[in-house]
Amino acid sequence: MTLGVSIVGCGMISRFHAKAIAEIRGARLVACFDNVAAAAARLADEQKCRSYDKLPDMLADPEVDVVTICTPSGAHLEPAIAAARAGKHVIVEKPLEITLKRCDKIIEECQRNKVKLGTILPSRFHDASAELKRAVDAGRFGRLTVGDAYVKWYRTQQYYDSGAWRGTWKLDGGGALMNQAIHSVDMLTWLMGPVAEIRAYTATLAHERIEVEDTAIAAVKFVSGALGTIEASTAIYPGYLKRIEIHGSTGSAVVEEEDLKVWDFENKDRRDAAIRRRMAEQKSGGGGASDPSAIGHHAHGKQFRDFFEAIREDRPPLVDGPEGRRSVEIILGIYKAAETGGTVRLPLKSDPKLKARK
Repeated sequence: MTLGVSIVGCGMISRFHAKAIAEIRGARLVACFDNVAAAAARLADEQKCRSYDKLPDMLADPEVDVVTICTPSGAHLEPAIAAARAGKHVIVEKPLEITLKRCDKIIEECQRNKVKLGTILPSRFHDASAELKRAVDAGRFGRLTVGDAYVKWYRTQQYYDSGAWRGTWKLDGGGALMNQAIHSVDMLTWLMGPVAEIRAYTATLAHERIEVEDTAIAAVKFVSGALGTIEASTAIYPGYLKRIEIHGSTGSAVVEEEDLKVWDFENKDRRDAAIRRRMAEQKSGGGGASDPSAIGHHAHGKQFRDFFEAIREDRPPLVDGPEGRRSVEIILGIYKAAETGGTVRLPLKSDPKLKARK
């Protein structure tokens, strides 16, 4: 069965979705839609698919089985709900949405209409990430003690000025954390487990005319008792590869972008030498550290493939709606902790009322 896919929102990230879909056997991009008809027409011309200037018309297309949402972050809810009500499976580019209430509405509508829901968080699908997860699940780290995520990236002022929605609470939902570092926040909680408490600082240090943070530092305590830090910035020139560090009483590992830099365990495994050798041969690209378009689409492809298999096998995708919601809750907790100056405990009882920062 070939699944027909349609893209909603035809900006930069839609090209990565289109490239990933094109390389998957059993899937085909059949349509696209954007509120700006010319944007949809351009993507349709590039990808040799149909363009629509009205969302209901696209959702009525019988060849569309799956809709992938690539609109600005705070505009994911409406097309996702419309797609679910039309009986289409839904993939949403990160973040799932920018408030917990909006995340929950998407999740509930997909459940009600019995369609699959996935959140694009492709860092989980890198080879090094898979090895890390296997080691955690096998107990090779012993007791987890420290988990850190570092995203020290750079964005020019022109990047924020390039779209009226960029850098706004209403449509971006946040800055360096919500837009860039959410991948690493997701990775950290996927590996270390749920977050229990947060203390944090955020600031806008190097950019003008934006409401959101370009720098954030948080200290977190996990439910397990382990501690950690999350650092995120778009104000560090020239931008460096993101890094995840996982430490425990019997092991440590460090991943830089897609490359395994540290793999040390008290209890050796026969696969360790092969893992080090294989990972040492990989060389990450820029990973979007200074250029948002300088990312690969191969991990998107792996995630799309899992989603399509989930449809055929009638199982949840590996990164479903609730999984996508989890990183949003942590980031909103960081924002609340920074605003109040106190300790924030998860789960949040409601969406925090965040004020624009100067």
